[in-house]
Amino acid sequence: MARRTRDHLRFGVFSAPFHLPIGRNPNLLIHRDIALAEHLDRLGYDELWMGEHHSIGAEIIGDPLLFLSHIAARTTNIKLASGVISLPYHNPLLLADRFALLDHITRGRVILGIGPGALTTDAHMIGLEQTTQREAFAEDAQVLVDLLNGEWVTAKTPRYTLEDAHLHLSPYSDFDMAVAGTGTPTGPRIAGRHGIGLLTLGATSAAKKSDTVLSGAWDTYTTEAAKAGHTPDRDGWRLVGYAHIAETEEQARHDVRHGIDAFFDYLQYTQASAYYGDMGIATTDERIQYVIDTGMGVIGTPQQAIDQITHIQEQTKGGFGAFLLGHHEWANWPATLRSYELFAEHVTPHFQGQLHAPLTSKKWSEDNRDQLSHGQKISIARALGQPDPA
Repeated sequence: MARRTRDHLRFGVFSAPFHLPIGRNPNLLIHRDIALAEHLDRLGYDELWMGEHHSIGAEIIGDPLLFLSHIAARTTNIKLASGVISLPYHNPLLLADRFALLDHITRGRVILGIGPGALTTDAHMIGLEQTTQREAFAEDAQVLVDLLNGEWVTAKTPRYTLEDAHLHLSPYSDFDMAVAGTGTPTGPRIAGRHGIGLLTLGATSAAKKSDTVLSGAWDTYTTEAAKAGHTPDRDGWRLVGYAHIAETEEQARHDVRHGIDAFFDYLQYTQASAYYGDMGIATTDERIQYVIDTGMGVIGTPQQAIDQITHIQEQTKGGFGAFLLGHHEWANWPATLRSYELFAEHVTPHFQGQLHAPLTSKKWSEDNRDQLSHGQKISIARALGQPDPA
């Protein structure tokens, strides 16, 4: 039966969430995140990922699992994911216990996304040496996976001690799990080692840089998976990139002038990140063009978004399971909601096989219009007692 299946590309939103510029009512912004989740659910998006951050004042969700438990009661179908939990900040047993509970509350509508932690300011506040975060993450991932698999764990690290640790509540579902990765092989290695999904951040920029960046990440994943006896599954590979779309490219460029400067000011001058700094761009026009030229995102039309995603599919040399739109506030709130609506209206169905049937039916109707119309004319003439038209 021809219908939407797991073979089709899934779509979602990956939200830090960025609320820029800093200095606006945080309570309003949190409730705006809730409204966004409801909007995405109504539009039929497959997944919503929500991040964990504890400093700077822009990405103000401190506990994604708590946030998602609230969202679960206000949505119907969308999968809810931690995007991502900074694993070295947590005791793996307590995290596994909380996630198992959320899996039960939602009856399997959750995804567990984990990573080493992105904000150096977060790590600094809890006394975690930034140079050891990836090593700590690899260690903790092993413990977390073992616990979620029902094993009993005894472990001692500089951050916690576990003695005969085990879950007394097993997860409700055979849930999805994913490891976040950027420009280093850490994420693909750990994901492959444990046979869980891979979440590639900055995927659109990577595709623009080289024909082999994305395929190289997947090669690393498959190599580690083979060593551990796991079968790689591209359906569990999620790629993240930015986009703001409108009816015209001119309108999209106009929309993002609202907030793109605040976004880049944060990345370049506030966040202590190794990936951004003196980028040689300062004006609004330069920043808009940077997004487009580097492949960081699409600022344009639905067709341009389709072209970008198609290009990324080719770059992966085999495809992937889901594309996640990085949430931002480049445009004002109504234009942002409209962008997601246009994406769902035009881009999503292009990759999910939803357009073939209506377009085929339209074409058939056009091809047979004259013949069918003539038959109707004859029927009307006979009803009126008139001769058949020629």
